[in-house]
Amino acid sequence: MSSDPWGRVDETGTVYVRTSDGEQVVGSWQAGTPEEALAYFERKYEGLVVEIGLLEKRVKTTDLSAKDATTAIEHIRQQVDEHHAVGDLAALRVRLDALVAAVDARREERKAQKAKQTDEARHAKEALVVEAEELAQSEQWRAAGERLRALVDTWKGLPRLDRKSDDELWHRFSHARSAFSKRRKAHFAALDAQREVARQTKERLVAEAESLSGSTDWGPTAARYRDLMAEWKAAGRAQREHEDDLWNRFRGAQDVFFAARGGVFAERDAEQSENLKLKEELAVEAEKILPVTELKAARAAFRSINERWEAIGHVPRDARPKVEGRMHAVERAIQEAEEAEWRRTNPEARARAEGLTGQLQAAVDKLRTQIDAARAAGNNAKADKLARELEGRQALLDQALKGLEEFGG
Repeated sequence: MSSDPWGRVDETGTVYVRTSDGEQVVGSWQAGTPEEALAYFERKYEGLVVEIGLLEKRVKTTDLSAKDATTAIEHIRQQVDEHHAVGDLAALRVRLDALVAAVDARREERKAQKAKQTDEARHAKEALVVEAEELAQSEQWRAAGERLRALVDTWKGLPRLDRKSDDELWHRFSHARSAFSKRRKAHFAALDAQREVARQTKERLVAEAESLSGSTDWGPTAARYRDLMAEWKAAGRAQREHEDDLWNRFRGAQDVFFAARGGVFAERDAEQSENLKLKEELAVEAEKILPVTELKAARAAFRSINERWEAIGHVPRDARPKVEGRMHAVERAIQEAEEAEWRRTNPEARARAEGLTGQLQAAVDKLRTQIDAARAAGNNAKADKLARELEGRQALLDQALKGLEEFGG
């Protein structure tokens, strides 16, 4: 019989292992010596030790699933429980129990981690849904569309929730995207319709602009072009592929007309500048009539100058008031001389002027007498009132006297 601290072989070749519960049969050995039998089953024990060590390392350092780890532990535990090895089987059970505890702890840790990730994913998806629903009402079509596409990519990168929750959130998310897409399509459809109306309107404006390009009715045609430009701006933009071509035609028609008008106006301006020089010379000649000494000669001279003036034609608009003002000043001076002459030679007017002057002088003298009497009586209020009335009458008298002087005294 052969033995060691953990096992023995009896005379029949039966191999035993010592445990806390007593000896347990490991197996039978008939092919060699008892020492070889013990060595064989001790090697099997060492194999279990190595296997447990490797499993401990995998549990600690790899992402071995709890399920696979439990299966491996149970496989080794079965071998230990079946006593197919000679060694400290109790120590192996302790290590296996520790592995079970480690796997259970890892399972709970992963469960908690998964719950946390799920909660984070839920909040992240809810945030995506809220943002998508806000974007669904936006009219920033390009920016909102790009952001919604980015949200889809973000969604795809998040973990799935339970089916019900995930489906409900995805339904809201998808509905928001669809609502935005529907509104955007409606907007651009309406915009396309508006641009088509704008194109038709601008086609009409271009046709009229081109029909007017050869007109020589400068004023009304220029005004109509201004109206057409206002209508053009109010029409809005046509489709991009039509807008530039329509504008080039419209602008080209205007350029033809205004270039022609510019040429004509340049010739007219040159002519009017020459007319201005001639009228300025006549104004100088007319101003030499002043001061008027011989009325008859002055009238004849001015009439001759004015006939030549009327024959000259237009001058530049901005110069017209000044040069015409010089002629009008001479004309007014002659008219004033005529009026003065008429007053001097009109007996009836002189008599009326003398009568009015006399009446005013009498009224002034009377007021002065009344003022003196009132002050003598101590009635200063009445005197002051009469004095104010005297001022008005005196002013009228001074004016009447000046008019009387015009009749030659």
